[in-house]
Amino acid sequence: MNVRIWLIVLLLAVPGIARAQGYAGLGGSAEGFTVPQPGYAFQFPQDHGPHPDYRIEWWYLTANLKGEDGRDYGIQWTLFRSALKPHEVEGWQSPQIWMGHAAVTTPDKHYFAERLSRGGIGQAGVTAAPFEAWIDEWHMRGSDPNVVSLSANGADFGYDLKLEAKGPFVFHGRNGFSVKSGDGQASYYYSQPFYAVQGVLRLSDGDVAVTGQGWLDREWSSQPLAADQSGWDWFSLSFDNGDKMMAFRLRGDRGDFTAATWIDADGTTTAIPDGSVAFEPLTTALVAGRDIPVRWRVTLPDRDLDVEVSALTPDAWMATRFEYWEGPVQISGSHSGRGYLEMTGY
Repeated sequence: MNVRIWLIVLLLAVPGIARAQGYAGLGGSAEGFTVPQPGYAFQFPQDHGPHPDYRIEWWYLTANLKGEDGRDYGIQWTLFRSALKPHEVEGWQSPQIWMGHAAVTTPDKHYFAERLSRGGIGQAGVTAAPFEAWIDEWHMRGSDPNVVSLSANGADFGYDLKLEAKGPFVFHGRNGFSVKSGDGQASYYYSQPFYAVQGVLRLSDGDVAVTGQGWLDREWSSQPLAADQSGWDWFSLSFDNGDKMMAFRLRGDRGDFTAATWIDADGTTTAIPDGSVAFEPLTTALVAGRDIPVRWRVTLPDRDLDVEVSALTPDAWMATRFEYWEGPVQISGSHSGRGYLEMTGY
């Protein structure tokens, strides 16, 4: 059987192994896998690399960009690792499955592509030192994640970018232990939200030189959701005054669970507990046959935050094997700026 066809069959046949975006399936049993616990001591560069004893993991980079043509753009580059069993071996017996997503969003179009690979054969993977994450010819690489080159391509888009961090890594929740439900499900979660970005987008109507800011999320777990949770709304917001905020709402049958991290311009973080930040969908659009919220009100009274978050392009649908919405957003109200929004489970 063709390798790619075999991988597709495997991914669709095994519930939840590649649902890296966090909807139904990641609340299933984590039996046999390591489960995150409070008090984890991060070790670098090791933790920039893979953790095969955990069921799901990702290297997730987004960037808000401005073109030399004056237009706004967004890019996504994501590598997901999902495990059938909690270990790694070389060759075709590897239980690790890799999946890559890449996208470019313009003010009027959304382009995306997807790649799949089995672990253990060199087609995809991550090394911690020197740092490199890759699937096929797509790559994110550098001596460490603070200075990297990034490339990907699809049938009608591509990009080559350079990213340099201008601030520290930040840790979410309790020193990187990010709780996702009232039942205590959690992940290990840190970010590099301070990238300065420059490079070139390759689009059907020509190359565009771009500059902007990027955000890398690193997260791994074995059971990050409760059984009743079916999806989430995740925001990474960069304000013009230099402050930033990561915030999410996990939707469940027993109600929503929320959390956030306020990131001062110097990298100082404050964990925002469940119930403190509020998310109100204001406008929906029909996208891929679904009603998708594309304009939101986000409030955090403790920081005098009351903003509207609006999609640059409402039709930023990732019609991949596990579908979701992902695209750049513009921020107005008490704070102005730009960011990214991810919505799953709709």
